[in-house]
Amino acid sequence: MTSASKGTAPITLRFVDDGSIPNNPVLPLVLYRGGVDLAGSPDPERVIEKRFAANGWGQMWRNGIYPYVHYHSMIHEAMGIARGRATVRFGGKKGTELEIGPGDVVILPAGTGHQLVVQTQELVVIGAYPPSGSYDLCRGSKAEHTKALGSIAKVPMPASDPVFGANGPLIALWPA
Repeated sequence: MTSASKGTAPITLRFVDDGSIPNNPVLPLVLYRGGVDLAGSPDPERVIEKRFAANGWGQMWRNGIYPYVHYHSMIHEAMGIARGRATVRFGGKKGTELEIGPGDVVILPAGTGHQLVVQTQELVVIGAYPPSGSYDLCRGSKAEHTKALGSIAKVPMPASDPVFGANGPLIALWPA
């Protein structure tokens, strides 16, 4: 049986505005290493999708991660790795590169830059969003940056952690 794994403490990272990518001035990126236990599952994509849905995160997609730096200024995002591995740069061009693999979940607060650096061929990422907020795709232009600074602060806090639910670590790490 697959489940959420509470064995690893969340890793948090903060990024500063680099003039192109605003990042989030208040909320940290949250990484759960092995946040979803995929051991023995023939369908890890479905396991992650069920976990996100059970905790109120939806608008899901299955794909990879764009190879260019981008961010979302009007919604938070969760990404769960179902298969393969990737190195992703978070925080913009001067951000931090992290290797992520099966079962890892990254929760990006609105404004956080992310970009695929390298991936294995079999990479499958499940993305999801909380019910409040609107999806947008920003690539770091001056006009987007200026608008994003006002939008990011207005993005509502999620009611639940996409992996651990209403009492998950995200709720304490992102206080309302």
